Amino acid sequence: MSFSHLSTLKCSTFSLSSEKFYGNHILPQAASTIPTLDGEAEGNTAGLRNFESTKLRIKKMFNKVDLTVSSYDTAWVAMVPSTNSLKDPFFPECVNWLLGNQLYDGSWGPPNLHPLLMKDALLSTIACILALKRWSVGEEQINKGLHFIESNLASANDEELHSPVGFNIMFPVMIESAMKLDMNLPLGAPTLDALFHRRERELKSSYGSNSEGWRAFLAYISEGFGKSQDWELVMKYQRKNGSLFNSPSTTAAAFTHLKNADCLKYLRTLLEKFGNAVPTVYPLENYARLSMVASLESLGIDRHFREEIRSVLDETYRCWLHGDEDIFSDAATFAMAFRLLRVNGYDVSADPLSQFSEDCFFNSLGGYLKDIGAALELLRASEFIIHPDESVMEKQNYWTSHFLKQELSNTLVQGHIFNKHIVLEVEDVLKFPSYANLGRLSTRRAIKYYNTDSTRILKSSYRCLNIGNEDFLKLAVDDFNICQSIHREELNHLARWIEENRLDKLNFARQKLAYCYFSAAATLFPPELSDARISWAKNGVLTTVVDDFFDIGGSEEELVNLIQLVEKWDVNVSVDCCSEHVEIIFSALKDTINEIGVKAFKWQGRSVTSHVIEIWLDLLKSMSKEAEWLRNKSVPTMDEYMTNAYISFALGPIVLPALYLVGPKLSEEVVRNSEFYNLYRLMSTSGRLLNDIQGFKRESAEGKLNALTLAMIHGNRVVTEEETINEMKSVITSKRRELLRLVLLEKGSIVPRACKDLFWNMSKVLHLFYAKNDGFTAHDMMKTVMAVTEEPIVADEFCNQSHV
Repeated sequence: MSFSHLSTLKCSTFSLSSEKFYGNHILPQAASTIPTLDGEAEGNTAGLRNFESTKLRIKKMFNKVDLTVSSYDTAWVAMVPSTNSLKDPFFPECVNWLLGNQLYDGSWGPPNLHPLLMKDALLSTIACILALKRWSVGEEQINKGLHFIESNLASANDEELHSPVGFNIMFPVMIESAMKLDMNLPLGAPTLDALFHRRERELKSSYGSNSEGWRAFLAYISEGFGKSQDWELVMKYQRKNGSLFNSPSTTAAAFTHLKNADCLKYLRTLLEKFGNAVPTVYPLENYARLSMVASLESLGIDRHFREEIRSVLDETYRCWLHGDEDIFSDAATFAMAFRLLRVNGYDVSADPLSQFSEDCFFNSLGGYLKDIGAALELLRASEFIIHPDESVMEKQNYWTSHFLKQELSNTLVQGHIFNKHIVLEVEDVLKFPSYANLGRLSTRRAIKYYNTDSTRILKSSYRCLNIGNEDFLKLAVDDFNICQSIHREELNHLARWIEENRLDKLNFARQKLAYCYFSAAATLFPPELSDARISWAKNGVLTTVVDDFFDIGGSEEELVNLIQLVEKWDVNVSVDCCSEHVEIIFSALKDTINEIGVKAFKWQGRSVTSHVIEIWLDLLKSMSKEAEWLRNKSVPTMDEYMTNAYISFALGPIVLPALYLVGPKLSEEVVRNSEFYNLYRLMSTSGRLLNDIQGFKRESAEGKLNALTLAMIHGNRVVTEEETINEMKSVITSKRRELLRLVLLEKGSIVPRACKDLFWNMSKVLHLFYAKNDGFTAHDMMKTVMAVTEEPIVADEFCNQSHV
């Protein structure tokens, strides 16, 4: 059981003054935070060394899962009697560990424990006292421990403190055991009475439910019931590794009563690995390493650890194919494995998710304990539906989101300091589904929510440095700011490009450079993708200008002239352009396309300029057809409209040329393949429908037709606007899932994944822009844009928030 949380390049036209190196990539010199290798600035060289040393430390973490030991669980292992003599401990090394690891205040547990974890210290201390008393050793330690408990007993009834799992039942039972052994505790004190009443009340209120989750909970805390527990019934929870719930304390108690050989084998394995003490949960390797991968991806630094991540995922996939119990028995581990494997192109079926249906989850130990972290992972996994028959994931999405919303409304959950990071994570996932979550935006939020204090709590608190680690946060902040400084320089270059090409003189055209570059920087953020970002942004600006030219800025003669110029290509602009507007637009188009052709030749080793011209011609002709429909007041059929509209939506010139600039070589065979076409069509179709829904009222007022209008006109029955919108949203969902399936599919695919990702990235941009309104036309996204392109992250601000 591994509950994740309980209750809890320089180019010919982009020429900057000098170049700097970042890793193996040539970068423009930008902010002073960019580390260098040339020795020019000592501070920057030190910055690079720090960056690389942080990466190295993280790489080493993949080799070992660092898990703290538990005084509480070690005490229960220490209480196991020898099979040869009931007067001797089976594991004397654990007894010796207890004797040597009492803290200065008389307690046992992690040093410098947070005050909110006082109940953890109380429970661990009483367990250690009982273990030492069991073998009549450590009288001095026992007395110091009793004094600690007596001094802090009132904390046991403080509901503001974080409780170990089962504390309200276990602690009174163990206090009672201590009293029977004539230990010096204040018998009859009001605090003790309140403890016993709470235990009885909790037991009575839950016995009536008779749920499987409740029975699993009682089995998990079996050590607190001793001989009164039905140990044969408890053993149904035994796992293949010999443990019960991966809990050393439960397993030790079971071995004490049943002498089960597999329990003993598990305990011996623990001591061989950890020495003279044991953790509160084991094994945790799969969960910890998957958490590392998930964290590195969410923090936007996974590209620095591709080999290590691939190794983890390959091993996880091997375990998946073999039905490994350590993955399939724990909801959070399973959900992370499923999501990370599917997103990274491994073929995994959603069928096993049925074991974590709503009923199954709440009839499990994690469900009974309302494991928010596990439910959150299940929700994240449920978002990656790629097949029509994955209703199990739709159901999972529904119940997990409903459950998490309920838990967020719980004031105790909201107010607890140990829950603040998980609460922020839940709010983020509920507000930003994966299909509308852009790389740099989600990274910025992940940095904000990342908890470097990896303290978690089951029966006792524990830490796993692989899960919450300051190096992760440090590298993420540095990487974000380095990339952003490059993005700022690129954005300044693009602003000059607009002025130099007189695009700002076109008064009819919307000025959307910030949005166009944002959509590139938010998704194609690595420094080495500068060519792709510049292409994406310039073509975004130009498609906006051309769209407005065809809509309102150009006469019929000018529109025809522009298309003819692109078709002829080699023309004399001063003679062949019929107006200044046409001259400005065509000159900018030609220069940009030729520039992309030069850059792409370096990446591809062949000329692709003719293909980029073709892409632009397709767009211009589709826009011309829409303009013709509007002039003639024609009403096309829905099929005629959509066949033209997915092209006129103008994503082709933005996305398709950029594919040549992200790394992989694309042959003519690939770009003419149906897979390539389908990726483009699905992305553009869903985008067009999203745009048409949000722009319906505005376009209707302007006398323009769109998909929503045509669906209502050509429908076979009388339908309302709301019904039509709902039907279109279903179509969008279907197209989006089909697109994601093509992106993630590896078998039979000839389009490289790095290229397919651009289609998915643009789809996410569209879902973000059109989440509430026509975000591209409106101005309310500037704050979001600034967060990616202008506002650096102040490391100390987030580091301080990460500590409890």
